[in-house]
Amino acid sequence: MSLHNIPLTTLDGSTTTLGELSDGATLVVNVASKCGLTPQYAALEKLARDYAARGLTVVGVPCNQFMGQEPGTAEEIQTFCSSTYGVTFPLLAKSDVNGAGRHPLYEELTKAADADGAAGDIQWNFEKFLLTPDGTVVNRFRPRTEPDAPEVVSAIEAVLPR
Repeated sequence: MSLHNIPLTTLDGSTTTLGELSDGATLVVNVASKCGLTPQYAALEKLARDYAARGLTVVGVPCNQFMGQEPGTAEEIQTFCSSTYGVTFPLLAKSDVNGAGRHPLYEELTKAADADGAAGDIQWNFEKFLLTPDGTVVNRFRPRTEPDAPEVVSAIEAVLPR
């Protein structure tokens, strides 16, 4: 199954797919509100705004699997993200990214390797996957790689039209 066709639920309970959320490149990130890496939301929002016109969509996937760092309800998550970081990019319903209850999206994403050739489980909050417009995973960036790091920006530039 193509990543673009996997059924998803947004934070507000609507059903969608990546294909419906994005007709260009997509950066999928598992996010959390109470993590030391939470300030990455600011750089993710800047990427979303700066590259929207060229076809990039950032999609956040709240996850509470890492030390309970996303404990809130859908409404609390939305309020936190919009009021604290001005997040306008789509947020999906809270999902598991590892283990037996792993969301089907992450069943596919975790098959992709990072720059060191390692695939498998998500290490922590804010792991990033860059998809081409056809839904192919072309890059996997581990949590501590900032969204505006040169390697992330150059990878995004490489998959967007000039």
